[in-house]
Amino acid sequence: MKICISGAGIAGPALAHWLLRHGHEPTLVEIAPRFRDGGYIIDFWGKGFDLVERMGILPRVMAAGYRVREVRIVDEHGHRAGGFHTDSLVKAMGDRFTSLPRGELARIIFDTVSSRIEMLFDDSITEISESGDQVQVGFSRAPPRAFDLVIGADGLHSNVRRLAFPSDSIEEEYLGYHVAAFEVTGYRPRDELTYTSFARPGRQIARFAMRDDRTVFLLIFAAPEPIETRDDAAQRVVLQETFGGLGWECDAILAAMERADSVYFDRVSQVHVQRWSRGRVALLGDAAHCPSLLAGEGCGMAIIDAYVLAGELACAPRDHAKAFAAYESRLRTFVEDKQRSARRFASQFAPRTEFGIWVRNLATRAMALPGVTHVMLGRALRDHIELPTY
Repeated sequence: MKICISGAGIAGPALAHWLLRHGHEPTLVEIAPRFRDGGYIIDFWGKGFDLVERMGILPRVMAAGYRVREVRIVDEHGHRAGGFHTDSLVKAMGDRFTSLPRGELARIIFDTVSSRIEMLFDDSITEISESGDQVQVGFSRAPPRAFDLVIGADGLHSNVRRLAFPSDSIEEEYLGYHVAAFEVTGYRPRDELTYTSFARPGRQIARFAMRDDRTVFLLIFAAPEPIETRDDAAQRVVLQETFGGLGWECDAILAAMERADSVYFDRVSQVHVQRWSRGRVALLGDAAHCPSLLAGEGCGMAIIDAYVLAGELACAPRDHAKAFAAYESRLRTFVEDKQRSARRFASQFAPRTEFGIWVRNLATRAMALPGVTHVMLGRALRDHIELPTY
């Protein structure tokens, strides 16, 4: 089948990879003028980790990743206030774990398909209409054309979801936080292989030193309502006002932000859609069920979605409705469990009170004790799903 995929993050290229293996012809549409790599650091493990091994790219992923040795929480003077060494965490996952920039994982997956598919950069879908056994797709730049299926892999703010699904079937649940990330070169100090963070009530700022003298920063803050501005300068002003003068390295980090080429800035939300497909259109990854950045496993879930959707289409080659239903049936309970876990964990990223910060710091120090990591994080570190071999 000719299948149009909107979004060249992780879910879209992963789906294209498996569709090619099953003999389909994917076209990937991306609104950005070029492939976007970089981004915040993610922890990568679980079934998504297993699937990149099946894709034959695990060595590249591991080479791009980092084996973080310590999560260090500091006070306003830079003194250690909490945190843990990661040995017990890595052991709990059988050493199948790495940390890497989200965009680098996306790049590695994209490289498996980039020379074998049609790629429409600097373009987006503007119209979707079904006609018999095809979907007519209009684009902002390319001429309109027909496809057998359309897949929205375009994230929290999915354009495909907006165009093809009734608004009353979609709920975005704002979790009360915003997140920002940026990268600069030459920042000092550097704590190699250490994720260092500092928190004040409702605000947390962290840094991680990467190769080639780069440092990536992650900022999380509570806000009663979503901040709607998409203007880069306005977003930087919000961050300056939120984190300025807090102590530790906050002012130095904000000064470094002014020389960052770009700043990722978004609200932390979950997406709930009554059904992940409608006619010949289906949703994938964050577009279908964004668990939020706080889930810690959104990339792995996107890779799982892609594998299962392509596999179910292969099992029902002449019945997309059956394939879409099987895809959702196989994954829905697993996804909703991850969403519930993320909602429970949200307050740990940026506790809203001094007491909450103290409790969080105490809990992280306790993770140095034998068995505590398994008790605290055991369920969250396991993917309770068995994936078939398609």
